[in-house]
Order: sequence, then structure tokens, then C-alpha cells
Amino acid sequence: MRKWLIGVWNDWKQDVGGFAHHDLLKVTTVLMEAILLIVALRWVTRRISRYAQRHSLPSLLRAQQLRTLAALANSAGTAAIVFVAVMQILDSFRINIEPLLASAGVAGLAIGIGAQTLVKDVINGFFILMENQFELGDVIRVGEVKGTVEAMTLRRTVLRDADGTLHTVPNGQIAVVSNLTRDWSQVALHVSVAYGEPSDKVIALLQRVARDIRSDPAFSEALVADPDVPGIERVSGGEVDYLMLAKTRPADQYRVSRELRRRIKECFERNNIQPAGPARVYVMDKKTTPAEPQP
Repeated sequence: MRKWLIGVWNDWKQDVGGFAHHDLLKVTTVLMEAILLIVALRWVTRRISRYAQRHSLPSLLRAQQLRTLAALANSAGTAAIVFVAVMQILDSFRINIEPLLASAGVAGLAIGIGAQTLVKDVINGFFILMENQFELGDVIRVGEVKGTVEAMTLRRTVLRDADGTLHTVPNGQIAVVSNLTRDWSQVALHVSVAYGEPSDKVIALLQRVARDIRSDPAFSEALVADPDVPGIERVSGGEVDYLMLAKTRPADQYRVSRELRRRIKECFERNNIQPAGPARVYVMDKKTTPAEPQP
């Protein structure tokens, strides 16, 4: 028994000595490299997050994009570093990692099949952020939903419509995005006037309204160019449609269009311009009773 214990002790001491001589340095090196890589990764992501908090960024969504991508890079990078380090350490302990890799592959495949919708949302959200397709505050149309972008992550986009309803759209379902407030917006007003009104007079009045709103300090900053009156857009029956175009800054098209309609209405009233489709009065004869038959 004693000899057996001595043999076991010698074998164990030999194994420990061999491990300390050959593999301990490798394990220590792997751990140090993993720690240094994680520290460096977190330092970079913290710098990106701090940069995203600066007010010099062009928009709020750019800051959100940087913070989201920094968090994603930190979590994914840390997980990858830890996985590689664990695999190398297990190999140093003479543990066969091939069954573990095969099991991880099967588990990853099962998780991927079960969470393919989530993966699609995240991938699509990543490209939406990278390509900067829309920003916080933009008015966009996604399928049958239209609203203002209030929040966005890698998985979903939150829209608030004109009624106040909050819509949550998974990024994986976003195929076509119509951005209504990117760079500039255009107001296209169709002004309907009675057919008998002089066209030159109507166009001159619309141009006067365009000059007035352009020179108004309350609306001059909202317009990126002088409003244009191309002329007659459509003639139908007893009415004529005149077109007015105005380019505005993003999200200013609504108040500019409301002000233009108000000024056009007041201008037409002062100049006795009849709108299209005036009220009609129908005069109908009373129904006559038939004469009584003669006896």
C-alpha cells in the first residue's frame, strides 16, 4: 500500500512538474492575453460611449447609434474572447475539446433555428443604424404605419403617429422605409379656384402670398428656398387647380402648409376670388295637385 501511495505521489508530482514546466506558462499567457484584450475592448467602447454623449454630434440618433454599437461590440467581443481563452485552457489540461465544440455547434444551430426572427431583427437593425436610414424625430412610413421615430434599438423601432398611438415595429419586418423628413421636405398645395376667375390674377396673388411668407421672420428660417407657383395644375369642370410648391426644413412642412392655407384664404377673400365649387341653391316647384274630376 505504501509503495502504491509513493508511486501515485511520484506520478502526480511528475505530472504537476511537467504541467508547471510546459503548460502553466501557456495558461498564464492565455489568461493575461484575454484580460488585456477585454480591458482594451472596454476602454475603446467607453471612449465611444463618452464621445456619443457630446453635444457636437449632428443628431440624437447618431449618439444612440454609437452607444448601441459600442454595447454590442463590448458584449460580443467579450464573449468571443472568453470562449477562445476557455478552449485553449481546456486543451492545455489535456481535455478533448472536440466533443465540446460539436455540442456547441449543435446547440448554436438549435438556438439559431429557434431565434431566427430575433437574429433577423438584430441584423437588419444593425444595417439600419450603420446606413443611417432615419434618425430620431424623423417622420417615416414603414408599410402601413406612419409616424415620428421616438426610439430605436437593434431589435425594434418605435413610431408615434398623429393620433398619439405608439407603434413598435420589429426591424426584421422593415423592407422599405419612406423618410418624409430627410434633408428637406416639400409642401405641394393644390389651390382650387372657380373656373371664371382670371388666371393671371390668381397666379399673381399666390406669388404675393409666397413672397410675404418668405419675408416673414417667423417662417423664413423654415423655408430653404423661395416658394414657387408653377401655374395651373388641373382644369376640371367648373374649377381650376393652381399648384404652389414650398421646400422646407425637416418637420417644418406642416406649420408652413397651414400658414400658407390661412394666408391664401385671407388673400382671396380680400380680392373677391371665388373658390371652386360654390354653394348651389336649388329651387324646386311645389308639387301640383291634380284637378278634381268633373262629375
